[in-house]
This record gives sequence, C-alpha cells and structure tokens, in this order.
Amino acid sequence: MKAPRTTPEITLVGAGLAGSLLAVFLARRGHRVTLLERRLDPRKTGAGGGRSINLALANRGIAALEEVGVMERVRSQLIPMAGRMLHDEDGRLKLIPYGNKPHEVISSVSRSGLNALLLDAAEATGRVAIRFGETVTGVDFARRQVLPQGASYDVLIGTDGSASAVRAAILARTGGRLDEEPLGHGYKELSIPPTEAGGFRMEKNALHIWPRGEYMLIALPNTDGSFTVTLFLPQRGAESFEALTTPDAVRALFARRFADAIPLLPRLTEDFFANPTGHLETIRCAPWFFEDHALVLGDAAHAIVPFHGQGMNAAFEDCSAFDRCLEDADRPWSDVFADFERRRRPNTAAIADMALENYVEMRSTVREPKFQLKKDLAFRLEERHPGRFIPRYSMVMFHTIPYADAQRRGAIQEAILDELTSTATSVDRVDFDRADRLIAERLAPPRG
Repeated sequence: MKAPRTTPEITLVGAGLAGSLLAVFLARRGHRVTLLERRLDPRKTGAGGGRSINLALANRGIAALEEVGVMERVRSQLIPMAGRMLHDEDGRLKLIPYGNKPHEVISSVSRSGLNALLLDAAEATGRVAIRFGETVTGVDFARRQVLPQGASYDVLIGTDGSASAVRAAILARTGGRLDEEPLGHGYKELSIPPTEAGGFRMEKNALHIWPRGEYMLIALPNTDGSFTVTLFLPQRGAESFEALTTPDAVRALFARRFADAIPLLPRLTEDFFANPTGHLETIRCAPWFFEDHALVLGDAAHAIVPFHGQGMNAAFEDCSAFDRCLEDADRPWSDVFADFERRRRPNTAAIADMALENYVEMRSTVREPKFQLKKDLAFRLEERHPGRFIPRYSMVMFHTIPYADAQRRGAIQEAILDELTSTATSVDRVDFDRADRLIAERLAPPRG
C-alpha cells in the first residue's frame, strides 16, 4: 500500500534558477524548504565569470514567474530583443525578426541578477532556509540522508544541474540509464564594454549573430550597456579551440571571420585566455525519481544545449508543471513523481532535439536565401490562418504549446513550406489556394 502524502520538509539540492523558483512554488503549497547550495551566497560574493551564456527569457519562463508573483520585479532586469541581427563577413547587417507581432520578443536577462531575485523571493516566503557552502556528493536512500553531511531529509529534489549528484544516486540505486551526448563544440565567453558614456556599441534590442557555417559568435545585451559575447567553436580541427593556443592565433581567426567584431572587443585575447572553455552536451536519463522520496528536475533531469534559449524556460516550466501535480493533496509522493515524469519527459525530449537543430540554423541555415523565403512565407500563412499555422520558433518561444506538440506540428508545417517553395522564388509566387488546402488537410488547431 502506498503511503499517503503529507506536507513534510522538502530538501532541494542546488539553489540556482530552478531550485530557487521551485522553493517559492513549494513554500506557497505550505512546505518547509531547505535549499542546499555548494556555492557561497552569490548575492554577497558576486557571480563568477566565464560560463554565464546570457539567458533568454520567453513566454514559458514568464508564465512560471507570473504564477508566483515575481515577474514584475524581473521586468526591470530585461532587455527585449526583437530578432537576430546577422553580421556577415563583410560587416553588413540584417535584422531577422523573431516573430510576426510587435509583442513577440525574447528578453536578455542576467543569470546572476535573476538568481539573486529568486533567492530573495524564496527567503521572503518565510518558509525557505538556504544553506550555502554545502556540497552534496551522494545520497543514502536507506537512511534518507544526503552525503557527506549526513543531513536527513523527508523528500529530496535534485535541482543541481547537469552534473547532478542526486541524479547519479537515483540511477545507481535503480539501475537506470544515462545518455550523455557531447556536442563536439565548446564555448568561450568574451565581452563588449559599454561606450564611455555608458551606451551600447551596437543595436541593443537584438541578439547579434556572426554565423559562419560550422561555428558562430553571438552577443546579448546587458542593462549596463555591455554585451556578453559567446564564441562557439568545434573543440578540435583546423578552426577550433584546440588550434587557438596563442594570442596571434585568436587575433588571426577574428580578423579572418569576425573582422567587424574586433573593434568592439578591446580585451579579446585577455578574455579568451582568462575565461574557461565551456563544454556543451545533451543529457537524457531514466528514471527521474526513486520511490516516494527523491526526484530530479530541470537540467538535472534533462540538460540541453543553449541554442533555442530554452534551458531556463524549460526548467521554469518544470517547476510550474510539478506544482500542478501537487494539486491533489491525497496523491502519494510516488504518484506525484511518476505523473510529473510522464507529463514532462516527451516535452523535454522534444526541446532537446529542437535545440540541437537550432544550432545548425543559427550558425549556418540562417544565411541561406531559402531560409528567409520560408520564414517570410510562414509569417504570411500565420496571418492567413491565425491560431492554426504558427511558426515552430513562435510555438516554442511565444506560446505555451507543449514542446512535443510544437515539434510535431513544426514538422508538418516544414513539409508544407517545402512543397510551397519547391519552385517559388518569392512569396508573391506561392500558390496560396494550395497552401490553404494543405493547412486545412494537415493541421488541426493546437491544443495548448
């Protein structure tokens, strides 16, 4: 017989974005929450540099923040980005809008600033205790203790990121599986400082991309006028991190492929060699929980590459989805955990796949004339069939349609776009009567 659910103290491992937001959700349900975090308090020590990859906040994340009443405090930290500003190798610029409507923007936000705000919100509930400087390396499930401290827990949730110790313990105990899929590309953080007057050196309301086929440079704006720049390169090869061993080699690559960025990066070589080279991978695992007392959530369960701007948004959506699983107070914890995994697994698998596909789009496909034709046509079809034909990027970023549905519908729509543009060279040459028939035949209205 399954034990009925009580309202015990819940221990969260990891006080990053997912852990701090989940603590707020749980406190609202009446739980006492202990957050264990290996770092010292980042509100006092500041954020470490070199691994931030600026975050893009979109509708899914916004919806979760609004549920717990903190979104208004977040707004002052946001810089809206209306589209991708492409920098070609001759320095020419082209803005490709993200969406078809004025409100369809994504927002650049500071990871450290948002984390600090959520930690404050968690503490403000009066039900959350945060213990910094406590590293968890394992779990003793028989005694319900985290290791090495030996601290006891009632219910344990791992929000401890892609290298999760809680996940490792669950998989070891259950004989579960872990699939780690390295991308083969890494990243290096650089920085464009503000002007002497504190302004922006480039258009601030855009995500800047230097797409170069096999790799790319991106830049996202910060509220102080700076841009956080990230270089994505293969780990090995002729043009790779492996090959960039000297300042001259770094300068030569930038002169050859990112010439217009050089005047914007006064500390190019200093930052390149001071900051670590980050590694990118997709993580899939099963199961996400053990019996009625341990679960993983967010990156700990399903880490993805950052190229769709959905890592944080998916983790925040996890928090909201888990909260909905708690609505029936009579459900045992084991049922809550199983239901959460059942609901979220197809969707997190879908966004993992779409994030990998978006890397190819960002660094390469976006440069092709056919890409722009299909994007323009998708916007036109969205206008003709509102609420029915929605570009896949828009479904992911500007709606809360389940990721799996967005992936499935996106594949149908891509096939329609391929058919309609097989001979057309411009939107005006598309057979819209045929387009209307294809949409009527193949696309039902979305369900969420």
